[in-house]
Amino acid sequence: MINAQEILFKSVQKALKELYSIDSTNIVFQKTRKEFEGDFTLVTFPFIKEAKKSPEQVGQELGDYLVKNEKTVIAFNVVKGFLNIVLSDAFWLSYFNSVKDSSFIGFKKPESSGRTVMLEYASPNTNKPLHLGHVRNLLVGFSVAEILKANGHKVIKASIVNDRGIHICKSMLAWKKWGNNETPVSTGMKGDHLVGKYYVKYDQEYKKEIDYAQKTALQAWIKIWAKKPAKEGEISNQMIMLFAVMIFKLIQSFDQGKPKQLTEVEIDKLASGNVQDLEEEREEEFMDDAAHMFYNGLKKELEGKKLFYKIGTDGKKEFDEIFEFIKAKLPLVMEVQDMLRKWEAGDKETVNLWKMMNGWVYEGFDVTYKTVGVDFDQTYYESNTYILGKEIVQDGLAKGIFYKKENGSVAIDLRPEGLDEKVVLRSDGTSVYITQDIGTAIERFKQFPDLKQLIYTVGNEQDFHFKVLFKILEKLGYDWAKECYHLSYGMVELPEGKMKSREGTVVDADDLLGEMFTTAEETTKELGKVEGFNEDELKDLYHTIGSGALKYFILKVDPKKKMLFDPKESIDFNGNTGPFIQYTHARIKSVLRKSESSFEASLNSISFNALEREIIKHIYDFESVVEESGNTYSPALIANYVYELTKTFNKFYHDHSILKEENEDVKVFRLQMAKACSQTIANAMGLLGIKVPEKM
Repeated sequence: MINAQEILFKSVQKALKELYSIDSTNIVFQKTRKEFEGDFTLVTFPFIKEAKKSPEQVGQELGDYLVKNEKTVIAFNVVKGFLNIVLSDAFWLSYFNSVKDSSFIGFKKPESSGRTVMLEYASPNTNKPLHLGHVRNLLVGFSVAEILKANGHKVIKASIVNDRGIHICKSMLAWKKWGNNETPVSTGMKGDHLVGKYYVKYDQEYKKEIDYAQKTALQAWIKIWAKKPAKEGEISNQMIMLFAVMIFKLIQSFDQGKPKQLTEVEIDKLASGNVQDLEEEREEEFMDDAAHMFYNGLKKELEGKKLFYKIGTDGKKEFDEIFEFIKAKLPLVMEVQDMLRKWEAGDKETVNLWKMMNGWVYEGFDVTYKTVGVDFDQTYYESNTYILGKEIVQDGLAKGIFYKKENGSVAIDLRPEGLDEKVVLRSDGTSVYITQDIGTAIERFKQFPDLKQLIYTVGNEQDFHFKVLFKILEKLGYDWAKECYHLSYGMVELPEGKMKSREGTVVDADDLLGEMFTTAEETTKELGKVEGFNEDELKDLYHTIGSGALKYFILKVDPKKKMLFDPKESIDFNGNTGPFIQYTHARIKSVLRKSESSFEASLNSISFNALEREIIKHIYDFESVVEESGNTYSPALIANYVYELTKTFNKFYHDHSILKEENEDVKVFRLQMAKACSQTIANAMGLLGIKVPEKM
């Protein structure tokens, strides 16, 4: 492709040498701002010291030189040291002729960079269907993978499935107790929806147990303290809140398979009201959604209060009494723990149930992935990877990278790096999440020796986790750790409020997609855009418009930002929406089909009007936008680019005729320009995973 910046760079470099004896490679061009005439702008300030002239003088002299010696430059203007350069119509026509028939406008040759990247996205749990939060993950991950491909990289799209653990056993136990052997076939439900139904059922029964356990535990606590000489006010609201936190920790530890009491240090922190430190220290303990909500409620009560009560030397005995008392009040929690132990021991019945229900979920996921339009080159399963990393930790322990704490757990101190101390093996020798991630990352680089970068598409609540992971890998001596990247994204909310996860009120991905297709159908019919389609074509059109609306609305927002998704707003055929861009593409295709002129031959000369020139410059900019979006991992740059291109073409279409243009050369050029514009729109939307219809 003809590159204007390269031509200008060489000419300005030559001008600096001849005019001021300056040898410089610090020559940077940017797009000229819309309020000034010009195509590219050069900042002259870096050269004024050696030139010993003002920025305006340098700009004027460089401009004069370029007009005289560089045929692509026809005019210039200088604004306070900014040299705005105007290129000739001949240059823009030459560029246009070089790309007008290409199907790959804006793209580099496949795998031409020599760089292999693995991009992980979609890390669902096999205990429930995908929801709106997963949809943003899928769309961002898939789009960034396509953008990296367009930049010439070899991309391996990977998914890791969280298919083991206590949360999976919850669905299994609930189905075993209340499922009556129903299956996706017998119920007509998608497999992931059926399994999710029993995850919700478990949660409902689990909450009943928690409520009962809390009440009875409090009664037991009061009874224990009734045996002691009590000071006035000793059984206070503060003491009850402290005990409630203890009971919560106890119940939660059962639920997660890690029974343990609060440490003295943690109790001290609670006693002083230092709740924030406790939350950070036990971050990995607070993974359970329902328990976390309970914790946050208590936290609000505790903030700002000084708790005077502290467990004494006999506190452990009292805690143990409560511990045994609670065990008898939580039969469901104890059963799910027993099921997890059986799974880990390879119990045949439990493993077969696990395989069957996970199989249902995989079939359901595949349907959703196909509907969304995403795919994977590699799929990893946590049940195969969760033991990875233990040997690496032991090796790091021997090398002094990790150290053993008094309680037997293994940790690394990252406080000098501005992070924190991080446990990588529990005192009982079991791994934590980051242990698995360490091992999995290393295994992937072994599996793909040419791998240069590993990108994780995960929500921003895990920002700290990935900072720790990458720093640990770096300390272990892996140079590629500096190339690892966390593609962080914000939460998605609906106008009705935040999504909830385990109460059956989550925004289901399948339901959302179905709603988008229905809304697309209703809107299309209202606008009278259904003529000339048969029934199958209309169904495909509604799917194309509905999914395009969803994808574009989500991807036009920078991934790092939290966003509000409004289905009705997204389906609008006007404004910054997917359907508006899709309709413009279909309109261009309609114009091209109606043309009776042959418009393949390149023109040798033509004068552009302002909008024609602007459209060609937009097409020229696409390659640099693709490059920038690849460097910043931001599909939003592509989305906003294609909207601006579409908006400009629509203005041109409104102001100027194409098919009725009397000048044959102008008509041929406009048809060529329309074709190149439609190809650029299709390419850009393709990077977002969005199809564009031929007619609409």
